[in-house]
Amino acid sequence: MLNAPDASSTRPYLLRALHEWCTDNGYTPYVAVVVDETVQVPMEYVKKGEIVLNVAYDATSGMTLGNEFIEFKARFGGVPREIVIPINRVMAIYARENGQGMSFPMGAPSMSDVATTPATVLARPVLSAVETPRTDNGLDDEPPTPTTPSGRPTLTRVK
Repeated sequence: MLNAPDASSTRPYLLRALHEWCTDNGYTPYVAVVVDETVQVPMEYVKKGEIVLNVAYDATSGMTLGNEFIEFKARFGGVPREIVIPINRVMAIYARENGQGMSFPMGAPSMSDVATTPATVLARPVLSAVETPRTDNGLDDEPPTPTTPSGRPTLTRVK
């Protein structure tokens, strides 16, 4: 049995799966990337420390979706460029046509990240859970979140 620290990251597997899902369904897969010194992309297209790239097979050449890097060649303004993206810098993959996809948590920046990343990127807001205040009658405005027998919250689909 693998211990959590010994297990490989699920991110590259999820990226490949969502890329395949987009391709199979005729969607255009895009990746959003946090740019730092480890990312090789055309810097003139980076905005606020991020870049969004079309990673469809018809927009890239020789693409490899590896466990450590996404690598391919693409044209920017008609000029061919080599693109290398460390997997841990991908913050989302989604279909351009409908926005369906997945975002990934970005770990705390290293000291080299802090030194080279613009303050606007580092000051990005973070979502967190908060408790809902009770009304005067002591009843919640919304029904309680269902839980599994282990006491963990579950996701409920609402139509």
